[in-house]
Amino acid sequence: MATVEVSFTPLPAHVRTARLVATAVARRSGVDEALLDEVRLAVGEACSRAVEAHRLHCPAEPVRLALTDSAGRFEVEVTDTGATPGPPVGGEAAGGPAPGPALSGPEAELAQAGLGPSLGLAVIAGLADDVQIIETPGGVSIKMSWPATGARG
Repeated sequence: MATVEVSFTPLPAHVRTARLVATAVARRSGVDEALLDEVRLAVGEACSRAVEAHRLHCPAEPVRLALTDSAGRFEVEVTDTGATPGPPVGGEAAGGPAPGPALSGPEAELAQAGLGPSLGLAVIAGLADDVQIIETPGGVSIKMSWPATGARG
């Protein structure tokens, strides 16, 4: 079981680097070429969500990315420490929907259309074989995996 760990400053420009690293490690782990675009897109979406959370709540903290080749699976975990006050994403407080950060640009347009941050999670779920979202008071961890035939020489 080999693991590559990357932490990066929460800047949108670094999401591209995270996608490139994930794609290279996936290829090395034996993920089928036909799935590499899905890996790239899912990792990009998860990292973009983490960058946004950090920019709003903890801009000095790095976003963490762990890439693991284990038991015929290529696993990716994107962890943010951009804790948001109140209930978990999509949760409701006793008095109604949980307050969220103010949205602008494309996110505001999605929210007005009845879509929002959960749209990114739906995209990730459609791209990865297996997705687990773990919400804690300290942030969110998105775990994704794809089948891998094993490390290539």
